[in-house]
Amino acid sequence: MQLSKAEEQLMQILWKQERALMKDLIDAYDDPKPATTTVATLLKRMQDKNFIDYVQLGRSREYFPLVKKKDYFSKHVNGLIKNFFNDSASQFASFFTKETNLTKEELEDLKSIIDSEIDKK
Repeated sequence: MQLSKAEEQLMQILWKQERALMKDLIDAYDDPKPATTTVATLLKRMQDKNFIDYVQLGRSREYFPLVKKKDYFSKHVNGLIKNFFNDSASQFASFFTKETNLTKEELEDLKSIIDSEIDKK
């Protein structure tokens, strides 16, 4: 199950805040802020998709994520590699390193991350 762009934006806010009331979520948006009804609709759809849930606190609801950010994006990246790079991590890495204009330092950081993972296996 995937989130729409608007749902993903709201999910990013919730991941950052960890637990939040409707007011907290709306306050986290840049101006112009979305309408309460818009955010309520997004929250309901995200709950239906089992990405979030809430606890009732008096007349308010405190929302929290059910899916970890790392898990969501891991699934996204793996799907991207499968669908656009013939399930080839090396094709993805080649594209990523050539098309993102990484500095030499960033490439060296990536290389050390990869070397560290190689050492673990």
